[in-house]
Amino acid sequence: MNEALLDADCGPREALGVKLRQLRKARGWTQEDLADRSAYSPTHISAIETGRKPPTLRLSRDLDRIFGLSEDTFERDFYNLRNGALLEGFAAYVKEEERAVEIRLFEIGLVPGLLQTPAYARALAEADVWRGLITEEQAEHRLTYLAKRQASLQRLRPPMMLVIMDESCLRHRVGSDGVMQEQFEALAAFAARPNAVLQVAPHTLGQARPFNLPVYLLTMADGSQVGYAESQIQGHMEREPSRLLGIRAAYHHLMAEALSPSATVALITQARKGKL
Repeated sequence: MNEALLDADCGPREALGVKLRQLRKARGWTQEDLADRSAYSPTHISAIETGRKPPTLRLSRDLDRIFGLSEDTFERDFYNLRNGALLEGFAAYVKEEERAVEIRLFEIGLVPGLLQTPAYARALAEADVWRGLITEEQAEHRLTYLAKRQASLQRLRPPMMLVIMDESCLRHRVGSDGVMQEQFEALAAFAARPNAVLQVAPHTLGQARPFNLPVYLLTMADGSQVGYAESQIQGHMEREPSRLLGIRAAYHHLMAEALSPSATVALITQARKGKL
């Protein structure tokens, strides 16, 4: 069976796989041994340990019984996965993001995660807790994950970042006045970086704006590209060159139609002064 190594920081499903493998090996069992103690095949156990498949509620409860768990249970992990703090597929994208030499992104509604201040990110997470979408524990996991993601880009040779935000990102209030002021200042500071280009797609673009959902386009050191797009419930990575060609062309058109970097900074200054 597959014994590939996993990184517990990759995502919640991968972390569950690492946990299962550690518990199994601590008892000296093979995947076949664990399969014999449950109603599932070694192949199924392998798929969970390698993060390729999430456990069912039934298997989660079986694992709690087999390992005698009453705290930090697999049943709790099951519900955390089902109502997870991170979108399905996002952790895999972040692994690619860490290797990218160039990051192009478009965001709508909210300041992009890579540019969010801790206070802005916390206000978003707390709002999701209040709405019952995630638990407080999941909120903390989301914030820790974002901080690690932001830190990973502060490397010796940081990637070139080209960011286009829909105007709604500036108009959408998150947290207090102080939170928004700090976020506007952080955006202006980001725009001044030598490895950054920040633009705003104004509302006046109307139907000329090619994207209605967040879009990311990564370029690797070897010239290969990876695309990523999000819906409300999941993310999708794209590696097919023919499909990426259309995304890249649409992004180039949006760059041409969006406000210039200097006009973008002027708009951020207006927002900071409450004149937007």
